Amino acid sequence: MPKIADSIYNIRLLDDLARKNTAIHRLHPVSKLLATIVYVIAVVSFHRYEIVGLLPFVFYPLVLILLAELPVMPILKRLLWVEPLIIGIGILNPLFDPKGWITFASIMIKSGLTVTACLVLVSTTGLDKIAQALRTLKVPSLFVLQLLLTFRYLAVLIEELARMARAYTLRAPRQRGVRLKDGGPFVGQLLLRAFDRAQRVYEAMKLRGFHGEYHAYGKSKMTRKDILFLLAWSLFFMTARILNIPALFGLLFEGGSRG
Repeated sequence: MPKIADSIYNIRLLDDLARKNTAIHRLHPVSKLLATIVYVIAVVSFHRYEIVGLLPFVFYPLVLILLAELPVMPILKRLLWVEPLIIGIGILNPLFDPKGWITFASIMIKSGLTVTACLVLVSTTGLDKIAQALRTLKVPSLFVLQLLLTFRYLAVLIEELARMARAYTLRAPRQRGVRLKDGGPFVGQLLLRAFDRAQRVYEAMKLRGFHGEYHAYGKSKMTRKDILFLLAWSLFFMTARILNIPALFGLLFEGGSRG
């Protein structure tokens, strides 16, 4: 039960962080979304053997975390959830590539940077405002609606699981967890309850005027500050992608030490 409660808390934490009122939170969602897209494209476009050139890209999520006053540990924990998948993808590289360990390290750094940037985007913007940005960029409403409802009602599904686990525990107080022979009926009942809950949610949405478009987000225009944020970071990303900034600094210090 505590683990299920923690799961509900973890799902809602990023959305709760998005309700803060900092300079980063007040930026237009389109500017933050586009900046994150440019960031991800720049990071993943590096050669598979590149490591040093990726180092300047640490500054973007780090600066946003500091300015938005986000807690570091929850973001790191969510990053660690993804790392086993990345390790599974890249761990065989040393067997097929002479520089496999370099490729593996590059994959790990790229995945860490891009996932952290996306987590910071959600933590400073929220799903509703990201949906607003996606619709502003003419992303199909079906895709946006699917994204929102999947995120929103994942917590509802976990709450149903918590109720069933509580009922099971009350009927078998000495039993730790669900017994194997009860696993099938338990999952089947959870599926039926989820379908029933989804139908009731849909009927409630229809009664409130839902006709295929999610109107929880509003509309606003980008200001000069939003445009400056997007342009400044995009310029930094393109510069860091074209020029190997750490190598240039190394040559500069090496030349200075010789002089």
